[in-house]
Amino acid sequence: MEPEDDKNVLQHLLRLETEASALVDDAQAEADRRLSEAENQCRALHDLTYSAEVQKLEAAYLSEIAAVREDYRKQLDSYRADLMSRPLDKAAFDSLAGRFLLERS
Repeated sequence: MEPEDDKNVLQHLLRLETEASALVDDAQAEADRRLSEAENQCRALHDLTYSAEVQKLEAAYLSEIAAVREDYRKQLDSYRADLMSRPLDKAAFDSLAGRFLLERS
């Protein structure tokens, strides 16, 4: 081969290497873009799913709290009604209170 042919072959190989490098850079940039896009989509889906689950759990929590409060109110009303229905024995109370408060040990 002649020196000029060697030079042409080397220049051609260098151009191919430059083109290959540009292709690799473009492919890496495209891969990075796709990964970033997929990550953003996954994050958006996660946030949407998370928000829906949080709302569902919050609603269940509030419902349970309301049920517990209602049960507590019913129990308190029942206890109050039971106390109100009992007869008062004022003489026995006065006697017992007098013994506890006026007697000295």
